[in-house]
Amino acid sequence: MTVAVMWEARAVPGRGAELLSWARSRELPREPLRRETFRAPQDRVLVITWWDAQYDADLPELPEPAGELVTRAVHRWRFESVDTD
Repeated sequence: MTVAVMWEARAVPGRGAELLSWARSRELPREPLRRETFRAPQDRVLVITWWDAQYDADLPELPEPAGELVTRAVHRWRFESVDTD
């Protein structure tokens, strides 16, 4: 089974580039099958990792950035793959 873990944070206004750099530099204790990093308006950063694991497996995730860098707590979601093309 493939599980995707999404991590999304919103930077303090004007600090989106710093949050993006912070997220890209974080290493996980083990390598996922795939990792992608995205940015969006309002200084948002999204990281998605894919794992060959069960939905409830203990998987590494990016930590919370320093409080002065973000406007709120990080949002996290898990998804399991149901279709692939």
